[in-house]
Amino acid sequence: MFSKRDLIGVCGVIALTAAACTPTVRLEVAPIQIYAKLDADVRIRLDRELQDLLVENPNLF
Repeated sequence: MFSKRDLIGVCGVIALTAAACTPTVRLEVAPIQIYAKLDADVRIRLDRELQDLLVENPNLF
């Protein structure tokens, strides 16, 4: 039969072989360009909503 030393050697070779066969996963994402135009009306509405929230919740900040 195999000696303990031979068994450890075989296990080492199997471990190295398994480590060499690990798959590589690569994820590549193309850059996305987003163009946004904020309208003044949107800012006014947001400002009004923020003011209303502050009036309703004075301890918010």
